[in-house]
Amino acid sequence: MPPSSLPTLPNLDDKLYPQSWQNQTVMTPIELLLAMLSGQIDIDADDFAKRLLANKTYQDWINFTMFGSYIHRSFAAFYQQTEDSFNQDLPAIFYRELKRHAQYLPFNQTLFFAGNLPKTTRQNKLLFTTLNPATAVSTAQKLSQAETPIIINQIKVTGKSVAAFAVRHNKRTRERLKSQVLILDFQQLRLIKEDIIDADLTYCLNTYDIK
Repeated sequence: MPPSSLPTLPNLDDKLYPQSWQNQTVMTPIELLLAMLSGQIDIDADDFAKRLLANKTYQDWINFTMFGSYIHRSFAAFYQQTEDSFNQDLPAIFYRELKRHAQYLPFNQTLFFAGNLPKTTRQNKLLFTTLNPATAVSTAQKLSQAETPIIINQIKVTGKSVAAFAVRHNKRTRERLKSQVLILDFQQLRLIKEDIIDADLTYCLNTYDIK
């Protein structure tokens, strides 16, 4: 599918924020993340996932195509399997199919991911992200294995050609907590700044822009 024919997702952050948690109001995703890291707001991934699933714009994101959800599950199942040439070829096949079901992310959309940026990301133009800041925090804590600082990343969409696929998880299982957005193509991914946040734990918050 030619890039020009991809539709653009509606802006989710504009419909999801501001939010009120524990008598505090946050205006943006990064405000919520910083409040969580500093201990001002205490929410878990399930709390945020419920609010996300209740949002009509998010439902538009994940219900764009039922067939695409099947392709994503197949891609994820084979992505790390390299035992033989058959398995090596399958991720590429599913990847091409996923791109047929991709949409452009809206300008200024915020996404998160945990841990170090995979070394192959800029080459493969592939990155698993989440809309759920609580999922990013809990995943980062698990990845750190008691090492500090704990690495959390936020990505801001600053261009109009970031192709992605919003994953429709099974809402009856813990898969719903992932709230994944699979980035499938982009022109540039750039690290803008690194901030060290000292709270109960020490975090390194990396800020990227993507276009």
